[in-house]
Amino acid sequence: MTDKLNLDKLDFQIIQAMMENANISYADLGKILFVSGGTIHVRIKKLQEMGIVKGTKLHINHKILGYDVIAFIGIYLEKSSLYDNVANQLKKIPEIVRLNYTTGNYSMFAEVVCKDIGQLKFVLHDELQKIKGIERTDTIISLEESFSRNVQMVELKKTV
Repeated sequence: MTDKLNLDKLDFQIIQAMMENANISYADLGKILFVSGGTIHVRIKKLQEMGIVKGTKLHINHKILGYDVIAFIGIYLEKSSLYDNVANQLKKIPEIVRLNYTTGNYSMFAEVVCKDIGQLKFVLHDELQKIKGIERTDTIISLEESFSRNVQMVELKKTV
C-alpha cells in the first residue's frame, strides 16, 4: 500500500523522527536529515494532506495527575450492526480514551482512564450499561503499563 502513496526514504525518516520527538523544530530535523527546514515543512504538509500525519499529541503521565485507574473493557454487542451507533454513544464518555472494533470474544474493546474505582464504577454502571445495543461487558484493570511505543516503520528499516 505504501507504494501507492509515493513515499520515499526521506518521508519515512521524517515520520520516524517525529514519532520519537514531535517537538523537534523543522530546522533541527532538517539538519539531522541533511535537508532544509523548508523541505521538512513541505513534506509534513504533504503527509498531513495524505492523512498519514494527523497532528501531534502530548503524552502525559496520568498517575501524576491523579488518574490511578486504567481499565480495558471488552464490550459484547447484541448484534454487530449496532457498532456505529454504540461507538457514537461511547465517544461521549470522556473517560474512554481509545475504542477498537475487534474480532474474537468481544465486539469492541475500550481503554478507560479514571481517577479512582468509584469513577470507573460510575462509567460502567451509570454510563456504559445504559447504552442500547450493549449486551454485556468484561472489565480488566491494568496494574501497570510496562511500556507504550509507536510502531517501528518497516519501510524505513528496508531502505536504511
